[in-house]
Amino acid sequence: MTTLAQQGTQPTGFPTRFREGEARGRRLGRPLRLLGRIDEVDEELMERIGRAFGERDEAGARLAEAIRMRAGTAGKVTMGQLRTALEHGVAAVESPPPALAEFFAQVEATPDWVDWDLVDEGGRVFARLGQNAADVLLQLSLISGYRFGGPPDLLVATGGLTGGTTRRRLGETQHWAASLRRPGALRPPEPGSGSSSGSSSGEAWRLTVHVRAMHALVNAGFEQRWDTRRWGLPINQADQAATLGLFDGVLIIGCRALGVPISRQDARALMHLWKYVGWLMGVDEDFLVDDEWERHRINYHVLLSQAEISEAGPQLAQAAVRVQRERRYPGWPGPLQRVRGWYETERLLSMLTVFLGPRSMHELGLPTRPPWAHAYVVPLNLVRYRVLGRTAKGRDRLERRGRRQADTLLAGYFGGEHASVGNLPE
Repeated sequence: MTTLAQQGTQPTGFPTRFREGEARGRRLGRPLRLLGRIDEVDEELMERIGRAFGERDEAGARLAEAIRMRAGTAGKVTMGQLRTALEHGVAAVESPPPALAEFFAQVEATPDWVDWDLVDEGGRVFARLGQNAADVLLQLSLISGYRFGGPPDLLVATGGLTGGTTRRRLGETQHWAASLRRPGALRPPEPGSGSSSGSSSGEAWRLTVHVRAMHALVNAGFEQRWDTRRWGLPINQADQAATLGLFDGVLIIGCRALGVPISRQDARALMHLWKYVGWLMGVDEDFLVDDEWERHRINYHVLLSQAEISEAGPQLAQAAVRVQRERRYPGWPGPLQRVRGWYETERLLSMLTVFLGPRSMHELGLPTRPPWAHAYVVPLNLVRYRVLGRTAKGRDRLERRGRRQADTLLAGYFGGEHASVGNLPE
């Protein structure tokens, strides 16, 4: 790992954001402290998180450096070569440059601890969560994370979730998440395979590795002009660990809070799914766990390490709320699109008020609403999942329903556009 101390930009190795908002984090993290059965702060873990702000995905960094080389330079990786490797595996690239070969040798070498049956079961559990998963991913995994400076500032700097791009970027996140639910979608591609074959096999693997490459390119593009003393590296291991925790442990907590019973076995499958996704994304193994309670413990300490809210947070949160009026709602006639958009906006604000609390809503510049959405969602989930979830046929029905809901959601975000995840530059 390359550290800030090695770069000579931060003698201590820790950016100034580290533990800046610890008191606030303790207040916000009370539920995590209980769930993680935490008696006192683990200072060794805090120090590990602090160092991680100055660490990056090294294989990705070498790939990005090779991509950014001038044409004709020895070792140059072209976008065409990267696309071929993503679609068909690096073996399909004639004489692959060293950085490309190294990167794909790593992501194609599936760890021995991966249990494919458990990964596929995690995808089925994820699908059964349906609209609840979509709600939690938007409200707790994304908007909730905007309450802390660092990653939101990078998103604003890249233009990734502001202005007219918000709808598409949120759709891309949901598209990637939906791909994880399909059996076999996370397996590495075999020679001769690819998305052009029409099969979903390997699709989630390709999208996840694609995102990792995009992150590496963002890091390479911003590292020299980013305020590393303040924030650490643009995309660093601490923030990646935080993001992973928002997508696995927080997903489980959030869905349970919406009345969805998630058994220990189902939680284990979900955690294993996301552990492998985290590994594919280049998250350091120190932060990869498939035990739910250990994730809550790590998440609590990551929360204590965060900065206070920055100006970027409210910008992103308000853009995410506004986009609900811009989405298309399949099946609703044109004159009623605005009505549905208004309803979805009010529903989102109602649920956010419960999840985040009035104080955080005020920090993000969002209006509060009565908890009417939770008042109908929770009882509905309690009935639906405790009745249908009791039998194999019922679980299959929930799974199919969840997939249909995901397709409808994507159609709303993308409209007539092709669903994809972050176009690679030419």
